Amino acid sequence: MDASSRESYAPALARLNELAEAEGAGLTGVAEELLAVAEVLAREPRLRRALADPARPGEERAGLLESLLAGKASERALELLRILCHGRWSSGTDLLNAVERLGVQALLASAQAAGELAEVEDELFRFGQVVDANLDLAAALGASTVPPAQRAELAKMLLEGKARPVTIRLVIAALHGFGGRNFSAALRAIVELAAYRRERDIAYVTVAAPLSEAEQARLAARLSEIYGRPVEVKVTVVPEVLGGVSVRIGNDLYDGTVRRRLVETRAALAAKK
Repeated sequence: MDASSRESYAPALARLNELAEAEGAGLTGVAEELLAVAEVLAREPRLRRALADPARPGEERAGLLESLLAGKASERALELLRILCHGRWSSGTDLLNAVERLGVQALLASAQAAGELAEVEDELFRFGQVVDANLDLAAALGASTVPPAQRAELAKMLLEGKARPVTIRLVIAALHGFGGRNFSAALRAIVELAAYRRERDIAYVTVAAPLSEAEQARLAARLSEIYGRPVEVKVTVVPEVLGGVSVRIGNDLYDGTVRRRLVETRAALAAKK
């Protein structure tokens, strides 16, 4: 989203957070309604362009959406959608992303109210690791030519009884291409939203061998000191890096792996020839 779209999204998120404080886990129904509206907007480009059209007054745009959802959405969901429709959007796609993001935030808020947000975040991250480590599974879940509903059945089969219902629903949101991303990137974005809701940054750490709990704690403490806010360490073991450690936080990358040093050495030697 650009600056104007972010400004239009902020009041809806603020209102969602107010509802979360009052109703907590009761937001799961609102989340489902918002995500259902996002699916409609994804299928109907003319509708999302009309709802984001700056030439139309916000009240008119809100009325259009309400007429389509009459008797199909709760008052709480309609309230949030009205706030979004009154905003200024740089494109219909930005409005779609805002509705989708608000639905995901409602799911995360419900998990937070139930005291399960940290566990949900961890389940999402670990499932992403499992998928990334299995090429066949990654191809099956990431196949854009297969309808999301069909891929969702595979995800449900894999996660049923092993993850919380809200985790499974968030995985399905990622399968629908959350924010226009591929499945792996969408899942990672949702993990980061969960961490941010817990007022933490995430450090993606890649190592050749597992770190002990003490080593992870020391690394998290050091990164928290550097960034001035709590940092949660998510470790992925990749033997191919040979040794050392790579850390990515947001757009910052610190790559001290043996593999990187070897690549740089080879490049330097090749340049001298």
